[in-house]
Amino acid sequence: MRSAVIVDVIRTASGKGKAGGALSGVHPTELLASVLRSLIARNDVDPAAIDDVLTGCVSQVGEQSFNIARNALLAAGLPESVPGTTIDRQCGSSQQAAHFAAQGVMAGAYDAVIASGVESMSRIPMFSNMQGQDPYAPLAARYPEGLVQQGISAELIAARWKMVRDELDAFAARSHQRAAKATEAGWFADEIVAVDGHAIDESVRPSTTVERLAELEPAFTDAAIAERFPEISWSITPGNSSPLTDGASAALIMSEERATQLGLRPRARFHAFAVTGSDPITMLTGIIPATHKILDRCGLDIHDIDAYEVNEAFAPVPLAWQHEFGTDPERLNPRGGAIALGHPLGASGTKLLTTLVNHLERTSGRYGLQTMCEGGGMANATIIERL
Repeated sequence: MRSAVIVDVIRTASGKGKAGGALSGVHPTELLASVLRSLIARNDVDPAAIDDVLTGCVSQVGEQSFNIARNALLAAGLPESVPGTTIDRQCGSSQQAAHFAAQGVMAGAYDAVIASGVESMSRIPMFSNMQGQDPYAPLAARYPEGLVQQGISAELIAARWKMVRDELDAFAARSHQRAAKATEAGWFADEIVAVDGHAIDESVRPSTTVERLAELEPAFTDAAIAERFPEISWSITPGNSSPLTDGASAALIMSEERATQLGLRPRARFHAFAVTGSDPITMLTGIIPATHKILDRCGLDIHDIDAYEVNEAFAPVPLAWQHEFGTDPERLNPRGGAIALGHPLGASGTKLLTTLVNHLERTSGRYGLQTMCEGGGMANATIIERL
């Protein structure tokens, strides 16, 4: 089987996902197109040689509807001969795009492919693709008490792992401190491409402290939920959750042979993949079985991994993962995570991949693991090897 390698991977800076955010004036098709243009230009690749563009996007409605992958590649000036398709695996959509791209290369279906993601949460609000419908109605027989939103799942995780509010806020403050340090040191400079003049992650707050976070009120209090789950202590706030974010990201993935033919230096190799389903009530815990699955599949121990990118949808998620695997906290989200850097849903998978590749290169690490919790109870896991 052929090797699938990452030739390059880039992202936009995060923009606040609300009116007036740094990227809120950019149509999501153009947001993704900007990243695709930059990826092609900085690697001097013939765009006609791209076999496919796979794009993650969650809210595929309005400006993000009608196959934004195809629209964006055309807006970016790629030849009409290049196809594109859009993928929804919730928050792991572009991580799944990277899996499909790499697996296609390994199987011989692709020689050169782009995996990407985009989400404009300022222009296409979260859940806007659910208006006027109840997608869960057919599941009532299996889940008669009803499914819950992700904030409640985060509360249930905090309760199950006996996490107190101070622990969650301390983790959130650390995320901002690490992201601020990485920004100040210029560690994001090589991975961010400016869009509309914006090149700094807008959601990072260097002055964040545990004391300031403690002043915030819980975000998901609900009397009916409290009666159903009396163990919940209501500790999830806007401060220890990821903010609404605009952004796009993309990875250029090739067979090692094609990269060599084109004179391009592969930066990392895809080492292993896993995807799994989990309980849709505590839907954010899928990262734990996904990590066990990928480690069993490739024969590595968790301590063989030099850096872990575990998406910070809510603080209890990476903390539960860390408690399960007993990992070194210094290796977990070493440049900060989504609580500080933002979580542009469909773009987050290849966004985390971008940061992971760059961190391994800066620190001379060999293996990196990325895992993403996903709506409905799923998770992806990816292990890459720096070259």
